[in-house]
Amino acid sequence: MNPLLVTLGTKLTERWLNLLVLPGALFLGVVAAGTTLGHSHWHDIDRLRAALDDLTARPVLDRTGTAAVAVAALLLLSSALSLAAQFVGTGIENFWMRESRFPLGRRLQRGRHTAWRRLDGERTEAIRDPATPAAEIERLTRARDRIALVPPGRPSWYGDRLAATAARVHAAYGIDLAAVWPRLWLILAEPAQRQIESARLGLATAARLGAWSAGYLVVAAWWWPAAVIALGCAALARARAREAVESLASLMEAAVDVHARDLAVLVGLQPPDATGLLSPETGEGLSEIFRKAD
Repeated sequence: MNPLLVTLGTKLTERWLNLLVLPGALFLGVVAAGTTLGHSHWHDIDRLRAALDDLTARPVLDRTGTAAVAVAALLLLSSALSLAAQFVGTGIENFWMRESRFPLGRRLQRGRHTAWRRLDGERTEAIRDPATPAAEIERLTRARDRIALVPPGRPSWYGDRLAATAARVHAAYGIDLAAVWPRLWLILAEPAQRQIESARLGLATAARLGAWSAGYLVVAAWWWPAAVIALGCAALARARAREAVESLASLMEAAVDVHARDLAVLVGLQPPDATGLLSPETGEGLSEIFRKAD
């Protein structure tokens, strides 16, 4: 067999096992343990061992064909659960990036905006006071930026962090990031594209982990230790999502900083021998071209 096909098949199998089979099989194991033990016997290992012994002692499992069918069914069910987690993860990701379209979202956005304004006002007053230590100004800056880098316009930090990138790029270069980014992506070098794709994949992975936390929370209705697993998954998902969004936003802004001038040269808005930063006028020209406005 062609060595390339063998290598490709090995990688696909490994990816299938890591992304689909293993997470789903782990969830099924927790479901089986939870339904067997229940709340009253949540830590009874002997009860779980006895249930396993009863299962393996059944004559039907001695048949090779039946065992193969059972394993195949387990693999398919694990894969189906993982695909469902991916679907729910996409919804969670959209929820993180949503705008303030509903009453709850608007209430959250207003609360974050009020807290941001309060900290920004305290920081401004501290800067104006010559007696304020630099450490206090730095503390207020970090506290404000933990909410958002710009005045919050969305219910969650995740959406505001990416919106802040678009606002900062527009303020510096006059660029409409939504219109320019697909074209800028085409001229990025492959290493830069891989880094951005890695950050994007990290966000999707974090959202999928959030979906699993919701699944384990459902299992907690029968076996309360599953709630501990759900909380752990949720905390890890939040930390990974913040890291991924921060990395994605920084990389996108860096790509504009480094390559926006190259894009302006390619479309003829700037001569190849031009020096200095991209001017806001040129950035606005790029945005107008790519928006294809009348």
